[in-house]
Amino acid sequence: MAKQHSTGERRWYAIHTYSGYENAVSRNLKQRIDSLNMHDQIFNVIVPTEKKIRVKGGKRVTEEERIYPGYVLVEMVVNDESWYVVRNTPRVTGFVGSGTQPVPLSETELKALMGRMTDDTPKHKVDLSVDDIVVITDGPFKELEGKVAETDEERGKVKVLVSMFGRETPVELDFLQIKKI
Repeated sequence: MAKQHSTGERRWYAIHTYSGYENAVSRNLKQRIDSLNMHDQIFNVIVPTEKKIRVKGGKRVTEEERIYPGYVLVEMVVNDESWYVVRNTPRVTGFVGSGTQPVPLSETELKALMGRMTDDTPKHKVDLSVDDIVVITDGPFKELEGKVAETDEERGKVKVLVSMFGRETPVELDFLQIKKI
């Protein structure tokens, strides 16, 4: 192991974990910080998430979704001791950076990420792509089939091309009004 030089600076770092184990790594690391009394060197551990709206069974469900699967953020002062504690937490594969020298997140990256995490407006999450065939389940076009032309997850809307009067007509619908075939 290369010698870590203490910067003395409190910075945010990304650590790589086994995908799907981010919350377990966060819990384990917090327990290690408590048991080893590292509060003066490792300050925060965050699994970056944002709220997403999914449509399940025709109903909107708000869920927390990881922004960066396989990564956990740690605010810390890098020195030999803190590096060792984080690096040797179960299911941590390493710091993001070159070799043994972790690279801190830039202020721009950190502001953008924190902005996404603190935004309380949930984003729509649908399993739709352009050219998917859907059936309309509600409204004046109920039971007609159409082809997805575009999706707007921010607004929860989808534009579907429906064949009417011998030509394709675009119809804007809510995600709840369609079902993928």
